[in-house]
Parts: sequence; structure tokens; C-alpha cells
Amino acid sequence: MKITEEEVRYVAMLANLALPEEEIHRFQRDLNEILDHMDKLNELDTGGVEPMAQVLYEAGETATLREDCPLPPLSNAEALANAPQPGAGYFKVPKVIER
Repeated sequence: MKITEEEVRYVAMLANLALPEEEIHRFQRDLNEILDHMDKLNELDTGGVEPMAQVLYEAGETATLREDCPLPPLSNAEALANAPQPGAGYFKVPKVIER
């Protein structure tokens, strides 16, 4: 399955990106290389491999995960303390979507 220029343009339009012609060709090439790699992986026989629910294996005492301890949430004032432009208890940000 190959990605066409039209598909790259369509995805860029959905993401509201204005891509120059050379980037469209580069993305098309990069995405096709990713799909080629996925095709190679699909050729592997994984019949005897047990599916994993996560990438970590059951490690017991040697697990490197920290214990999940609940913490009190930040107050509104703490969350906005370093905001460049807080206002009315919210983060103010510039408008980024213009169509």
C-alpha cells in the first residue's frame, strides 16, 4: 500500500498545515518507508508468541515502577502561578485556528 501525494495533502489539510511541495514529497517518501517496514514485520511468523497486554513483563520484586500514591490536586492559583497571561481563573492563549 503506497501513500499518494493527494493523501498527504488531504492529511495536511485536516491538520491545518500548509506544506511546501518539497515537504509533501518528503512526507510521502517517509510514510511509504514506514509502511514498507510494517509489511516486513507482517511477514514474521508470530503464531507461537503469546500476546502481551503491555510491554513490561511480570517482574515481581525487580519491577522498576514506583508505587502509585494519590496526591492533592493543584489549586487554581497554583496552576496559574507561572502562566504568562492568566485571566478570570483560566489560561489565556492566542487564537490559533483561523478558517
